Amino acid sequence: MHRRLSWTLAFCALSSLTPALAAQDLTPAERLRVDDWYRKTSDRTSDGEWGIAIGTMGGRVLWSVNSELELIPASTAKLFTVGFSRARAGGGARISTRIIGRGALDSTTGRWMGSWQLELGGDPTLERSGRDGPTLRELARQLRARGIIQLDGALALTSRTGPAASRYPAVWSAEFVGQLYAPPVGPVTLHENTISLTFRPGQDVGSPPTLVSAYPAGVDRLVRMSATTVGGSRRRLSLTADPDGGWTLSGTIGIASRRAGISAVAHEPASVLGYAWAAALDRAGIRWVNRSSPPIVAPGVPAVLAKVESAPFDSVAVEINRRSLNIGAELVLQWAAASQTSGPALLNQHVREVVGPNARIRLVDGSGLSELDRVSPMTQMLYLARYPQLHGAERYPLLLPANGMGTLRGLRYGMGKGVVHAKTGTLDRVATLAGYLGRPDGVLVISLMYNGRRTHAARAAEWELFRLLGAEGVNLSGALETQMGGPTNRDDETEGAAQVLR
Repeated sequence: MHRRLSWTLAFCALSSLTPALAAQDLTPAERLRVDDWYRKTSDRTSDGEWGIAIGTMGGRVLWSVNSELELIPASTAKLFTVGFSRARAGGGARISTRIIGRGALDSTTGRWMGSWQLELGGDPTLERSGRDGPTLRELARQLRARGIIQLDGALALTSRTGPAASRYPAVWSAEFVGQLYAPPVGPVTLHENTISLTFRPGQDVGSPPTLVSAYPAGVDRLVRMSATTVGGSRRRLSLTADPDGGWTLSGTIGIASRRAGISAVAHEPASVLGYAWAAALDRAGIRWVNRSSPPIVAPGVPAVLAKVESAPFDSVAVEINRRSLNIGAELVLQWAAASQTSGPALLNQHVREVVGPNARIRLVDGSGLSELDRVSPMTQMLYLARYPQLHGAERYPLLLPANGMGTLRGLRYGMGKGVVHAKTGTLDRVATLAGYLGRPDGVLVISLMYNGRRTHAARAAEWELFRLLGAEGVNLSGALETQMGGPTNRDDETEGAAQVLR
C-alpha cells in the first residue's frame, strides 16, 4: 500500500456502495436482545473489561460499548498482518527459496566449481510433513537435473530480509519459549521450526526405543537416546532440548506399547536445516564434501541454480488464519516489510492509512502473541469494514475461516455454513473474536474484545452473540457480491487469489 491511500480514497469507495446499505440496521427486537445479552455477559465476566463494536461495511456503528478502549487483541492482530502483507505484495505473490551460485559446472565430473548458498525467504510452508509446501528435496532434485553431483564447502545461508537467523521475538513472554505455538521466528524456517519424531518399543526389555520416523528428514542425527524399554504397555517419554541444538529422549516405554509420537520446538533451526539439507542432497544423489570447511567465495555473476515457491499468498493467508499460525503471521510480516525489524511500525502505519489518523492501535508483533499489543474495537471494526473497499481486496473477508472450521469450530451449530468468516484471539486473559456476518440486508462487521480472567465464559458469550445476530444469516460470499455492488473485476495480480477463494 502506498502513502497516497488516504481518507479521501476510502470515502470515495464507500460512497459508491448500493443505496440498500444506508438502510442496514439492527431491528428493535435485535437491539433488545443484544442489550439483554450484554447485561448477562457483564454479570458472568464482571472481573474483566469488554470492548465491542458492531457496524456495517460502510463503517456505520450499529451497537457498541467501550468501543475506543484499547485492549489486547491476541490473534485477531493477524487480521491486520494479513491485510498489510496482501496490500504490499498482492494476493498472488509467492515466497521463494533459492540456491544461488557463482561459478561453473565441470561437465566431466559433475562438480560445481564455485560458490553456492541457500537464499531463504522465510517461507512458513517450507519442508512440512503432512501439509502442502515446497521442499528441500525439490531444490536438490533441480540441482541434480542440472548435472550437479558434487557440492563443496559449508552451507552458506542468506536472506533478503536481513540476517539469515531465527530467534524468539523479545516482545513475546518468556513463558512461551519452547511451546509449539511459539517457535523461533526468522528466515531460517522449515517444518514451522518444529520437529516430529515417532518411536516404538525396543525388541527387548532394557533396550532403547527404536526411532521409526523423524521429520524434517535428517533430524534423527540430532537425537540422543537415554530412554529404556520396560515391561508392560505404559509409556513415559520426554524430549529435552540440548545446548548444541539437539535433543535427548528420556523415560520409559512399555514393550507392549503402541508407537509414540513426540513433537518439539527447534531452538536452533539452522542446525536442523543443515542436517535436512544433507539428507535432501543424499536422496538426490549429490555428494556434499568438505562441509565443515568455510563457505567458498567465488567471483562472477550470481545465477539461480534452483528455486521453489510457496502457494499464492492468499492460500498461505487462509491457512495462517484457520490455524492461527503464529510463526506464519510473523514471517509474512517480515517478508512483506522486506525487513526483520520494521514490520510492526509499517503495520501500524498501514492500519492508520486504512482507518484514519485517529486509529487506536499499537502492535509490536504480527501474530498478536505479545501482551504489549493494543487496539480498540472501533479501530478493528473500521479496518474490517474499509479494507475490502480497496481495489482487488473485495473478497478479503473470505480469507478468514468460516463458522465450524479451524478456530471457529465453536460456531458449528446455530447458523448455516459460511454465514460467518471471522478470527479468534486467545491468551491467558484474553478472548477476542472479530469478523463478518452475512445477513439478507448486508454484512455486519463485528469486533468483540474481552480482557480478564473469565475467558471461557467470555468465549461462550461471543459465540452466543454471533448466533443471535446470525439466526437468519446468509452465506457471506453471496452477501459480499450484493454488498460490493455485484461481481468484482480482478486484475492479473489478484486472479491467483480469486482461484484460491472460489
